[in-house]
Formats: sequence, structure tokens, C-alpha cells
Amino acid sequence: MEPNSQLDAVLDQSGISRAGLATRVNRLGKEAGITLRYDHTAVARWLKGQRPRGRVPELVCEVLGGRLGRTLTLSDIGMGAPPAAPAPNGAEEEEPERFVERAAALWRMDQLHPEGPGPPLLGGSAAIEPVWEWENPPDDPDVAHRGSLRVTENHVAVLHAARGHYEQLYRNAGGVATRPRIAGFLTGQVAPLLRGGYDAAMGRELCRAVGSLAAVSGICAYDTDAQGLAQRYFHQALRLAKASGDRLFGGYVVALLVNQALFLGENRRAIACAEAVLRTARASPALATDLYAMQATAYARLGDRRAAYDRMREAERASERIRPEEEPEEIGYVQPGLAEVRLAEALLVLGELDAAGRYAREAACAPAHTRGRVNRLATLTDVELRSDQPERAAEAAAEMVSVAQGIESQRLRERMRDVRDRLLLRPGAPAAEAARLIEEALRVPL
Repeated sequence: MEPNSQLDAVLDQSGISRAGLATRVNRLGKEAGITLRYDHTAVARWLKGQRPRGRVPELVCEVLGGRLGRTLTLSDIGMGAPPAAPAPNGAEEEEPERFVERAAALWRMDQLHPEGPGPPLLGGSAAIEPVWEWENPPDDPDVAHRGSLRVTENHVAVLHAARGHYEQLYRNAGGVATRPRIAGFLTGQVAPLLRGGYDAAMGRELCRAVGSLAAVSGICAYDTDAQGLAQRYFHQALRLAKASGDRLFGGYVVALLVNQALFLGENRRAIACAEAVLRTARASPALATDLYAMQATAYARLGDRRAAYDRMREAERASERIRPEEEPEEIGYVQPGLAEVRLAEALLVLGELDAAGRYAREAACAPAHTRGRVNRLATLTDVELRSDQPERAAEAAAEMVSVAQGIESQRLRERMRDVRDRLLLRPGAPAAEAARLIEEALRVPL
């Protein structure tokens, strides 16, 4: 292990002793419901290069950042990317086979038990290590495979077409309806191809196409609130992205993990994962726009106003360089208005209601697919309510209900419940009527 000079420097700047750091980390852990018993000897091991497990690195960031008056990320304290361990003899040849069988088992489970809770969420280093593994060498030297079914360009073309089909189905019908269909396709059509025969060039094309399908599956699982399952799908997609050699596609998958981390309240993880893409220039202008905007929200939640504004400016600069025809098909989700709604949400956290209102209204007026429009109207409703404009909020909420008809989405239902609850706190007939419309929509079971 290499000494952690970054942690040593930050600890020295903070003026906190080793015992003091351990005590504060234990206290924060207790507040979070985690029993920790660290002392000065544990901190000494961290300084020698040991990385504590679970959420402890994030607690260290919180303790030291609070003392220094600035937001610290995992990279700032030298606990970002863990050092790569050498693989045992033969692991390079065996790992792809094991990966395919693990992936196929997950797909079968999702197909056979779509109502089940799925695997638990991974936390701490287990949640972030796939990002570091994607970012760092070695790359796969050869993804060729021997099998009885010869994989051709036609097979890969079908997979790309299927991805587009399931993405459109998700956007218009929701993850609840789409998830079992795509799980069945992965099990019945995709798994046999991964077990088939292909050379290295075809293997990379196949991994790229399958990774894109796995990403859509993860989005659908996220939408049904099966967060652990979504995380596994995203990790699969990231592993396949690395095997394909398509770094930009891998950056897109990391953006999905960043979005999930924000939803889970893992703000430092979101910042660190986004930075893994941005610092290596593996983001197109559209992807950079989204990553910077999500970082702005994370920094706003952490109370770092300066960093939040810095990321907002970067998002706006990146958005000016977007050329839709030059973007990969997956990054088409970065449509006009997406950056604006993300920035509106960050500004809401900062209490900047006037600016949030301008961005939210601009986002609501921009063209968007059905699902995106529902989210934008929900954000606009929230902004109008906090700006003491209940009648305008009621109008946006009523439109949101109308647009959401026919979409089966657990995540959208949660947003609609939040909107309803806020409307019920406001006096007046318009707010009450909008709340009633939402309640009627929520009565329909998924």
C-alpha cells in the first residue's frame, strides 16, 4: 500500500488529531445508524493507505470538510479509485465466461420474479469500484469467444433496434410495463448470442449492443424502484462498455449511476462518479452538460454554493457545444430543457426561487418526450408553490396529470404524491382541485 498523502495533508490542514477524527467519524456513524468503533490506530492505518469500508470514507469527507468549510470528495482525501490488484493466473480468460453466466442468471431472475425486491443495494466501495475499474487499465485484450451459434452483423443490428424499441416503450409506457419484456428478451435472445461464436471485432460490437440493452433494463428497474437490481444492471452495462472499447458509451452508463446516486442521497458518490468521466475527457458535450448539472445539484445539497454555481456555469457552457447529430443514440435523452430543469432543481435547494422559476418555465416550454414532460411539470409545480403562486402551480399540476396518463412508473407516482401533498398544504379551490386530480390518478393500481 502507498501512504495516503492527500488524507495526511487534509487532516493536517483541519487541525484535527487522529483520535479526534476517529471520534467524530464514530459520532456521525451513530447518527446514521451505523455502529463504528474507530480509534487513532485506525486513522493511522488509513494514512498508511488502507481504505475503510462502507460509508466511512464519505463520513471522513463530511468531518474534514465541515472543519475546513468546503466540500471534500473521495478523491480529495485519497480514497477515490482503489489501487488495482493483479489478477490471478488465468483470471483474464475465465472472467468473461463467469460474467456472462452471472449476467444471464440475473436476467432469468428478473424475468421469473418481476415483482420481487431483487438484490440489495451495494454501498461504500462496492458501489463505486466498478466505475474505477472501467476508468483504469487493463482493458480486455481479446473478447473473442467460441460457440456453436455464429454471431453476425445482423444479430447486432437486431439488438440495436431492440434497444430503441424498449427505450421508446419505457418513455411512453413506463418501467413497470417495459421491465418484464426486456428481461425476457435478454434471457431468450441475448444470452445465447453472448455464448455464441465471434471474433474480437464482432465481440466488441456485441458487447456494445448488449451493454446498451442492459442499461435500458437498469433504467426500467430504477423506475420500478428496484434500486439494487438497477445498480446490478448498470454495473453489467459498464463492464460491457469496457469490453466494447467504447469509452463514450461507458461515460453514459456512469451518468446513469450518478443519477441513481442523487436519488439515493449519495451526493459525494454522485460527484466522484461524474468526475471520473469529466476528468478523462470521455464526455460528449451533451453528456458533459448533464454530468455538470447533476454535480451542481449534489454540491447544492452539500451546502457548497460556490461549487454548485461553478458546475451550473460549466453545464451551460457545455450545452452551447451540443450537436445532436454527433451524439451517440443513447445520449439523445439530453434534450432541450433537460439542463434547465436540472439547474432549476439545484437552485431550489439553494433557495434561489426567481432563478429556479425562470429555468423551470423554460424547461416546461421546451419539447420533450412524455416522461420528460411529466418530470418538468412536477418541478415547475414545486417551484410555483414555493414561490407562493398556488394558482399557477395548480395549472402545472393538472397538466402533469393529463400528460402522465398511461405511464406505469413507480418513480413518477412518487413525484406525483409529493406534488399532491404540497398542494394539500395550500388553501384555495385551484390547489384542492389539482390535488384531487392527482389522487384520482394514483388510485389506479400499477
